[in-house]
Amino acid sequence: MARSRFNHEFKMSAVRLVREQGYTVAQAAKSLGVSSGNVRGWVDKLGSQAGGPATGEAALRRQVQRLRQENARLAMERDILKKAAVFFAKEPS
Repeated sequence: MARSRFNHEFKMSAVRLVREQGYTVAQAAKSLGVSSGNVRGWVDKLGSQAGGPATGEAALRRQVQRLRQENARLAMERDILKKAAVFFAKEPS
């Protein structure tokens, strides 16, 4: 069986399916009729050239970082409100 060769534009269209349109690697591979290993390799190698919003592990890391920062801010606000409630709940002597 002869080895298939894919041009650069075909590879970039596969990468765009994953990065911009939200396809999983397996879905993109199935729709294009190629192996998921090929698509995964193209996304790893050519992903930075495709532009658009990054998906996958890097996006998840950014989201986790953002949520951790928001959680820390909310915890600080909660602690301030607890202290204020204690302060205002005290009856004057």
